Amino acid sequence: MKSALKWDILAKCSTTKARAAVLTLPHGPVNAPVFMPVGTQGTLKGITPDQIEGLGCQIMLNNTYHLGLRPGQELLDACGGAHTFQGWNRNLLTDSGGFQMVSLLKLAEITEQGVQFESPHDGSLMLLTPEHSMSLQNSIGADIMMQLDDVVSSLTTGPRVEEAMWRSIRWLDRCIKAHKKPETQNLFAIIQGGLDPVLRKKCIEEMVKRDTPGYAIGGLSGGEEKDKFWRVVSQCTDLMPREKPIYCMGVGYAEDLVVCVALGVDMFDCVFPTRTARFGNALTSTGTLSLRQAKFKDDFRPIEEGCDCIACKSYTRAYLYTIVTKETVGCHLISIHNTAYQLRLMRQIRESIIEDRFPQYIHKFFKDLFVEKSAYPEWVVNALKSVNVDLIEGDKQQA
Repeated sequence: MKSALKWDILAKCSTTKARAAVLTLPHGPVNAPVFMPVGTQGTLKGITPDQIEGLGCQIMLNNTYHLGLRPGQELLDACGGAHTFQGWNRNLLTDSGGFQMVSLLKLAEITEQGVQFESPHDGSLMLLTPEHSMSLQNSIGADIMMQLDDVVSSLTTGPRVEEAMWRSIRWLDRCIKAHKKPETQNLFAIIQGGLDPVLRKKCIEEMVKRDTPGYAIGGLSGGEEKDKFWRVVSQCTDLMPREKPIYCMGVGYAEDLVVCVALGVDMFDCVFPTRTARFGNALTSTGTLSLRQAKFKDDFRPIEEGCDCIACKSYTRAYLYTIVTKETVGCHLISIHNTAYQLRLMRQIRESIIEDRFPQYIHKFFKDLFVEKSAYPEWVVNALKSVNVDLIEGDKQQA
């Protein structure tokens, strides 16, 4: 099918499956690997579009289901799309709304036609079909649009998983047919199949035949065992076309990002950085700081030394302790910091790949985060060993 993107691989890690690339979209270039902050309803909670842009963000997410409810398609059409509506001049990726089948399951009824939701706002019914999802995303004007897929929890087993996989393939065909703007908007397929390697392989074989501009690994980050999670990711990146961008949906913990880049993933998203900020948790290279704790009441250091975000340049841990979870500015400042941390992490990963020192970066990252090797999660050790990085015995890889 037609594509409105350009994917240029600049460097490949000589040890792992990681690569650095530039993804050129209608609203500008995106440096990959990339973490995409999530502005579900047209805004990152607690951060203005200008502030997000100032942090160097090149692409963020909106959610089709939520924007379809509010402000609604008619208003989006009237104002010329979501970029104009929210004052965001860089790239947007829209989730199709499929994930709400899991997150709002009590409000959803799934059939071959589509998904009928009960609005959490006013109780009204909304039927989201592949055709309606495409129409909404065309109105939103997202640079990358996700197909509507049949999403089941990663903990689901049995025939429902295979049913969802085959339905996602059929729905992809309907999405392709209904997509009205392939010259300016890119439709990505979403690989389903649960934790079953046979189903994942079959889904990839079928969806690759559709030749979409990019592919996503869906149906993970739902509470499954991490050892199963990484094996599915690695299997998918081995089988998916390497000449196209690969997106792992819903991944946002720092250690997950580092591991999944090593396994060959290029794009990530998650609400985690801003959601955890609302509980007073600040992300740092040595772990999460719970700034609600009294030990920070007379700590006059920034959240993290060397961070150039406004929260770290202008405020102390002691100040944030006094206002966090009590004043909205506390959430605002920690949200800015956490977003800055995620974007900086991806820049550092990318630079290390280009300079072919990513394995050394991995060693330092996990040493800083966990200090002792005995604290390294077993799944991390196993995943990285599968791509020739030995965290336990491989000290010679360190810089």
